[in-house]
Amino acid sequence: MALFDKERPQPVSFRDRELVCPVCGNTLFFERSTQLNTTGMTFLGLDWANASAHNYFCSDCGYMFWFHPL
Repeated sequence: MALFDKERPQPVSFRDRELVCPVCGNTLFFERSTQLNTTGMTFLGLDWANASAHNYFCSDCGYMFWFHPL
């Protein structure tokens, strides 16, 4: 994925704690958003109205953290 992105992996802090990949110990992550689709909104054709989660994925092994909007 990094071949197509122009962004560089960055260290990420969440609630004053640095994220560390639990799989490989890496501290550099790419960021993206993912839409949280629900069955009801999809049935009504309103997918665009669903909330989005923030994702940080490890630049080394691809492990992904998901953070639901509060």
